[in-house]
Amino acid sequence: MEGAFRLAISGTPGTGKSTVASLLGDLGYRIETVESLAEEFGCIEEVDPRDGARPIDVKNLQQKLKSAWEGMPNKTTVIDGHLSHLLGVDSVVILRCRPEELRERLAGRSYPNQKIDENVDWEILGGPWTEIEDGKPIIEFDTSCERIESIVAAILQWVSDDFKPRSPRNPIDWVGKGEV
Repeated sequence: MEGAFRLAISGTPGTGKSTVASLLGDLGYRIETVESLAEEFGCIEEVDPRDGARPIDVKNLQQKLKSAWEGMPNKTTVIDGHLSHLLGVDSVVILRCRPEELRERLAGRSYPNQKIDENVDWEILGGPWTEIEDGKPIIEFDTSCERIESIVAAILQWVSDDFKPRSPRNPIDWVGKGEV
């Protein structure tokens, strides 16, 4: 891809999105979070006491970003967040994690059991895969078996190869692997 672009780092909470984004930031990429964009454009609500999350009006954010993001960005930008694949990005990195390891990671963050179960279920179902528009280059990585530094190197290689392959040859299937 010629010039600057927008790259979503998506996946279930706990898969390593912010860590990957931070390392890409250290290499000169501009980093935005879905939450900060939602705040900037007035598309985020107050904390929901049931789960501690701040609901984002994704449809409204998509509309506001559509006009704000007309044309290419001045600098390559990474959009970090489990909803980032829903925004007007040019390409998507999906981070995945074995369900049992993800359960441990989320428990380590003191997530309530219901929130852990919901996120693990989303991971098992393929999370972002069920929501991504056709046509965008997509790649995925298993953060439960690959080192984050290796994943960042592979992302950089994928970008330099003009986002080839355009989609994973063998998308991760936890059910097929007997991981559930």
